[in-house]
Amino acid sequence: MQHYQWYLIVACAAILAALLGFLVGRLVRSGEISAQRKDAIKRSNAVILGAVYEKVLPFMPDFPYSPKDMVFIGKGFDYLVLDGLAEGNLRKIVFLEVKSGSSRLNANEKMIAAVVNDKAIEFKEYRFNP
Repeated sequence: MQHYQWYLIVACAAILAALLGFLVGRLVRSGEISAQRKDAIKRSNAVILGAVYEKVLPFMPDFPYSPKDMVFIGKGFDYLVLDGLAEGNLRKIVFLEVKSGSSRLNANEKMIAAVVNDKAIEFKEYRFNP
């Protein structure tokens, strides 16, 4: 064989190897993306299911508070429970966060819990003159 034929064979082999590497890389990458998409869908479903539970739980038979005593807040914590107010006998005020599964309090929810547990809470009246 002549010199140029070897160069041609080596060049074709290099192009074939590069193409094969590219295809294998694409297959591996698509598997990673697929796993990431599955994880994102799983997390999204958990968030949606949690939001549904937040709204439905107060109407379940074993729930400890009356839905009439609950005010949905949704930011920082889920409900402010004025336990007994609907009956005309306010027993306590509860800051209620609804969680499901293995979900945990986030940093803001932990701060709110700490302030409530330290009883650093006030009632104020704000008046304005129109």
